[in-house]
Amino acid sequence: MKKKYQNGFFIFGLLVLIIMITQLDFSQVWAGLKHAGYWFIAVLALWAVVYIFNTAAWFFIIKSGNQGKNKVGFWWLYKITISGFALNYATPGGLMGGEPYRIMELSPKIGTERASSSVILYVMTHIFSHFWFWLLSVLLYIITQPINTFMGIVLSCITGFCVLGLWFFIKGYKKGLALRLMNLLKHIPGTKRRARNFIDTHRQQLDTIDLQISALHNQNPHTFIGAVLLEIAARFVSAFEIMFILLVIMPSVNYVQCVLILAFTTLFANMLFFMPLQLGGREGGFLMSANGLGMTASNGIFIALIVRMRELIWTAIGLILIKLDKKEKKQV
Repeated sequence: MKKKYQNGFFIFGLLVLIIMITQLDFSQVWAGLKHAGYWFIAVLALWAVVYIFNTAAWFFIIKSGNQGKNKVGFWWLYKITISGFALNYATPGGLMGGEPYRIMELSPKIGTERASSSVILYVMTHIFSHFWFWLLSVLLYIITQPINTFMGIVLSCITGFCVLGLWFFIKGYKKGLALRLMNLLKHIPGTKRRARNFIDTHRQQLDTIDLQISALHNQNPHTFIGAVLLEIAARFVSAFEIMFILLVIMPSVNYVQCVLILAFTTLFANMLFFMPLQLGGREGGFLMSANGLGMTASNGIFIALIVRMRELIWTAIGLILIKLDKKEKKQV
């Protein structure tokens, strides 16, 4: 990646990070960190493991698409994964910062079209696994929790939403999604003209990307299933973060409750995808999910505070890794 683009990503992310830090109540943060103690270190370390699952899923996709050519190192990709998620955390709209960065970093190694298709395919897999995680969590709730009329309606709505989402992405896997998404943008006010011009100029590249996306699903089912399972596993591993936090104030907490809190919170927060770091949505999700499982509001606030601090620290780490990046020689 050219130095000016690298600096642009870094400066943008840094500015957003500084703005978000200024919104914190430092006395509340310090009190929360002191209360969490060594469990906060465990939370930070846990996400080093979660990012390994995310990297492995993307690594499988790249290796399958390249058929062993243009080798991409796992730990180099791990660094790019962390920086990509850091930019996503800091960007309104979520996927408008990290994905261009990943494509620009990967392009010198495997070419722009293959880099674009692998990143789009990974994002699809990442979101696809969210829907599976939410659907599995509905089943887990039914098995482990009492259900009243209101929760029955809520769970039915979530199930319908997840099934619809899974259907949409399965269609996208089979036929490609890049051109379909650009065609969708043609119908959105404010983006019609740009989307039309982009399609006219890059139709061949979009068709190639869609062919590469559909190839993984149609020709490499084991790689596809492996990538999805790794991403789903990452969700269940990340639930230990909530368990570590709650052990500070609730020694009786169980893992199932933590999975359900994570599922409901991420579902609610992703509905507010346009907000940097999902500000407000994440906190509201923790409060409602904790309350729904019979916990106090203070428990939800404590979880949200520690998770927010973890996100900020890993965002800072990701931005630092952008600046530590060494210039790669072009191989394509």
